Formats: sequence, C-alpha cells, structure tokens
Amino acid sequence: MKGLGTALITPFLENGEVDYQALSTLVEHQIAGGTDYLVLLGTTSEVPTLTHAEQDAIVAHVVKQIAGRIPLVMGIGGNSTRAVVERINSVRETLENHFAAILSVTPYYNRPQQEGLYQHFCAVAQASPVPVILYNVPKRTGVNMLPETTRRIYDAYPDKIIGIKEACGGLEQFAETVRIANEDFSVISGDDDLACDMVKAGGAGLISVAGNAWPAEMKQIVKEKDAIMQAKMGHRIHLLFVEGNPSGIKTVLTEMGMIKNVLRLPLIPNTELTQQIIRRALAQG
Repeated sequence: MKGLGTALITPFLENGEVDYQALSTLVEHQIAGGTDYLVLLGTTSEVPTLTHAEQDAIVAHVVKQIAGRIPLVMGIGGNSTRAVVERINSVRETLENHFAAILSVTPYYNRPQQEGLYQHFCAVAQASPVPVILYNVPKRTGVNMLPETTRRIYDAYPDKIIGIKEACGGLEQFAETVRIANEDFSVISGDDDLACDMVKAGGAGLISVAGNAWPAEMKQIVKEKDAIMQAKMGHRIHLLFVEGNPSGIKTVLTEMGMIKNVLRLPLIPNTELTQQIIRRALAQG
C-alpha cells in the first residue's frame, strides 16, 4: 500500500446511530481529495464501540459506494488471537471479494512478549485470505513491537505480510524498521505530524487521521515530501490530538459541515474551549 490512506471515522446521528448519509459524504470527499486507499474499522472509527453487525453494515455501505474506485483495507485486531482469527473467518468472503488487505493492531492491554506478538501475527497471517498490514502503536496498546520482531514475522510469511503501519512516535525506530525491510515490505507512517520526515526516511506513505478533513493537503505531504505543507498543517494536526482521537477530527469535520459532533461513550466530544481553538485555527486558513 503506497501513498495516502485515510483511517475513516464513523459519523453518528444525534441518537447515536451510524449516520450513513454523512458516511457517503465523507467517502466522496476522500475520492475528490485524491486519497489512495481507505482504512475502515480502524482506531479512528471508534471500532470498539461498534457491534459486529454495525461493522458489517458500514463495510457493505462503503464497498457499494466505492465501487472499486480505490482499494479498501479492513481493520481486524484485538487482544485475543482466537477472537481475531474467528472474526477474519466470519468476513472471509467480504475480504476476498472487496479488500486489498487487513490492518491488524498489536494485541493491547495484556502486553504480550515479542514471542507472543510473533506467534499472534503468524496465526493472523495463516487465517487471512488477503495480505496483512501490521500495526504498531505503543502509546495505545502498551506494547511496542520491535523492528526485529516485525522482520521475523515478515520472513515467516513473505507472501502474506506486506507492510506495517508504524506509529511508534519517533523516527529512530521507524528508520530501523525501514533499514531491515525490503522492497516487498512497506513501512507506513502512522503519525500525521511526522509524515514528511518518515517518507523521507524511506516510508511508503501515511495512514492518516488528518486525511479525513484534508486529503489533498496530506497527500501533497506524502507524495511530494512537502516539508512546507507539513509545517503549514502542523498546528492543525496538533490540535486534532490534544484531547484524543477521534474527538479532534470530529470537531473539524463538524465545523466543515460534514458530520454531527457525536461520539460513543466512553469517548466524548472536545471541550468547548478546544472547539473554539480549533474553530479559530480553521478560520485563519
């Protein structure tokens, strides 16, 4: 997977149900902005708050609307290897027919050892009918998958493991993962604020939160390694995360008139103060 991937949010109505009309608007916004692929049911989608039936309905809706115009990636992860494998098997036909890959996060909360991570992702690779992108995000999961473990997983399943979304939060580990990778394995930035530097360090692109609102600008950063655009977007990107994700990006999309500012508990919207700060930043252009 190369270029800009957007980790799509889930818009909700005021009654808390999925807002499919807003979802359609968001998808077309991505197409118009030149997004290279979409990631459904990732962290930014509030996936832990969605039932499997809702997840399936969101996937069916987006698949129908996209109609093959750009590739799709489905987030499937968890902290029980058996449950992840069962979920893959339950959507096998959908994956085979409509998805380019799955994005699978490192198991969270129970903090497995590196050997546990290796065995977990071997099981995921064996189960998945489509290629697998690993996802390392230590600040959320409580465990950091080291570059040598990533390479070991790839070496075990080189025809199935095609890349990693690396959101370790720093360039040193990202660059080390790039160093031990090869041309068949994509190291993808998971940090909007470091995207330009990570692409310059050999990254294959970015899976972005900010891309929900600004796909064209984020693609310019990725495609052209545009440090000037990265600097221009820096303050806006920072504001997306001051009170957590996806609260920030949902505030922005609400200000853009694309969604209602509704999240599912335990997540809540930004405070009024943060919303005002974001509003001023958007007004400044």
